[in-house]
Amino acid sequence: MISVPVHVQLLLASILFLIGLVGVLIRRNVIFMLMSVEIMLNAAGLVFIIGGAHWHQADGQAMVIFILAMAAAEVAVGLALILQVFHLHKTVDVDCLEELKDTQS
Repeated sequence: MISVPVHVQLLLASILFLIGLVGVLIRRNVIFMLMSVEIMLNAAGLVFIIGGAHWHQADGQAMVIFILAMAAAEVAVGLALILQVFHLHKTVDVDCLEELKDTQS
C-alpha cells in the first residue's frame, strides 16, 4: 500500500477548505453558498480523519460522524429557509434581496 505524507493530505484538505471559502465569499446564489459550506465541512472532516489515522486513534472518525450529522441538519434548515425566501421573493440571489437589509442606518 502506498503511503501519502501527512503534509500532502493536509494540503489537499486546505485546498478543499479554500475552495469552499471562495465559493461562500464570491457566489451570490444562496444554494451555491450552502454547497460551499458543505465543502468546507467536508474539508474539516478530512482533517479529523487524517489526524486520527496519523495518531492511530478513532477519535477523528467519531468527529466526522458528528460533522456529517451537523451538516445534514444544516442542509435541512438551510433548504427550508431557501424555499421560503424563493416563495416570497421569487429569487435566491443575495443581491436581489434588498428588502431584507436594514435601511435605517
